[in-house]
Amino acid sequence: MKYYSLNNYLKNTFGEKVYKISLDAGFTCPNRDGTIATGGCIFCSAGGSGDFAENRNLSIYNQIEEGKKRVAKKIKSGKYIAYFQAFTNTYAPVDVLKEKYYEALNHPDIVALSIATRPDCLGSDVLTLLDEINKIKPVFVELGLQTIHKKSSDYIRRGYELEVFDKAVKDLKAININIVAHIILGLPNETKSDMIQSVKYVCSKGVDGIKLQLLHVLKGTDLAEDFEKGRFRTLTMEEYLDVLNACVEVIPDNVVIHRLTGDGAKKDLISPLWSADKKKVINAINRL
Repeated sequence: MKYYSLNNYLKNTFGEKVYKISLDAGFTCPNRDGTIATGGCIFCSAGGSGDFAENRNLSIYNQIEEGKKRVAKKIKSGKYIAYFQAFTNTYAPVDVLKEKYYEALNHPDIVALSIATRPDCLGSDVLTLLDEINKIKPVFVELGLQTIHKKSSDYIRRGYELEVFDKAVKDLKAININIVAHIILGLPNETKSDMIQSVKYVCSKGVDGIKLQLLHVLKGTDLAEDFEKGRFRTLTMEEYLDVLNACVEVIPDNVVIHRLTGDGAKKDLISPLWSADKKKVINAINRL
């Protein structure tokens, strides 16, 4: 299976290997604080999808330093991307965002920022800030779309319509921000065709990158309750590989694939348990 990997893209862009450091800037989410809802997306963990992020009680600078220690044996270049991962990372007053972003930006080992957010949290003031930062160091904005299908988006309680994603992509493209779309493969009641349609759609909108995420069920989520009641099943590894291969085939060569799977924290993982063996999964993907 041939594709444009994030590793190759980063080497082409920065001249050598670059590692992401996952940060928790202490934000929340409009889908949790009552602005849209209080329960969050049905699959989202208590950590706001930032289960592997650094300690939010540390400053951004110190989180970066701790992250560097974790990967010190894997990297020689000393170049890192500050990945604002946990919760919604454009959901705060713009002066707060600016302080957090610039603390990462000013770290000498940070070569770019990656900001995970929702497409409905990109007001004009936030876009102005992103534009400003992008002129200093590259900025990636990761949009959690997950699916283009309304029935699925309602089920997962995404909290915004597809048109909101479309507008966010248009606004970000206007200021030359690198856009990465998140798609979940294996959502309850979605067919292989449904998943391929989601991938085709985001690519047709001109995104620069895509993350393909395996649906996994974590303890403490509302999705776990539905799973335990037998309302859906997760994909087998064989099914996932089949869907993944089909999705990659429709992704244009210029779109960077940032992720081909995903795994939850082992202590919280309910299903699919095969995803916990990351080495086995990656090896199986590499054989496609």
